[in-house]
Amino acid sequence: MTRRAAPLPVRDGLGPARVRLRGGAVLVELASRFGEAAAEKVFNGEVLAADGSVVTAGTVLPPNSLVYLYRDLPDEVEVPFDVPILHRDDDIVVVDKPHFLATMPRGGHVAQTALVRLRRSLSLPDLSPAHRLDRLTAGVLLFTVRRDVRGAYQTMFARGAVRKTYLARAAGTPAVVLPTALRSRIIKQRSRLQAYEEQGDVNAETLVEHLGDDLYRLTPHTGRTHQLRVHMASIGLPIRNDPLYPRVLDVAADDFSRPLQLLAQRLELEDPLTGETRCFTTGRTL
Repeated sequence: MTRRAAPLPVRDGLGPARVRLRGGAVLVELASRFGEAAAEKVFNGEVLAADGSVVTAGTVLPPNSLVYLYRDLPDEVEVPFDVPILHRDDDIVVVDKPHFLATMPRGGHVAQTALVRLRRSLSLPDLSPAHRLDRLTAGVLLFTVRRDVRGAYQTMFARGAVRKTYLARAAGTPAVVLPTALRSRIIKQRSRLQAYEEQGDVNAETLVEHLGDDLYRLTPHTGRTHQLRVHMASIGLPIRNDPLYPRVLDVAADDFSRPLQLLAQRLELEDPLTGETRCFTTGRTL
């Protein structure tokens, strides 16, 4: 099912927040959930319903209705690294994402994300990531330029039709003979910083190969959150400078001195629009 376009446009690289309501007086609900600042947006006529009508102090909407508003940006530490363009055409933009820069807005990372930076610098308000890289992971990241091509590329990543290769530097001695294909069930809950493995149907698979010294090639066949980091830690090879695996470390938001030694080195796919085989490779090294 195609999601209806938001009634507010992208503004300064950032789309509006979408809020699903519990139902009733919108002003009261927004004030109780998000505080006085949200109520002030209603009084200022800055909140729109899904049909584009302006929400007023007297607006009542049923449960599961949607309203849209621009969020107030949090104070963010600037990520002092560029986002080089590897490829650009009318359909896609491929970049070499640096460490420490989130792919898209989430939590306290909003303006300091690859998506918002690129929308602003390239003047492409409909730019959208076809997949994601962890904030701490660097390397090849593909965005779609237009809404009408977005689904074709995102579907390829979702069904595992894109060949992805990573490089990692890891500490320790492997608990298994390499190369090996690691297969397990990985779960990531919002309430927990770490993803974890549990018994059940396999949903994560990674081929691990040793390239010499502390360097490894990782080929994921699935795309679970933190998959590579979890799998490497599970065999006694935690990725160097990982603040989450095998244990959580406290790292200051402005400390960029120890980048995670994980790099999305290469993407290869059959273009869903042309059928052409396309390959993109990072210019970064570990």
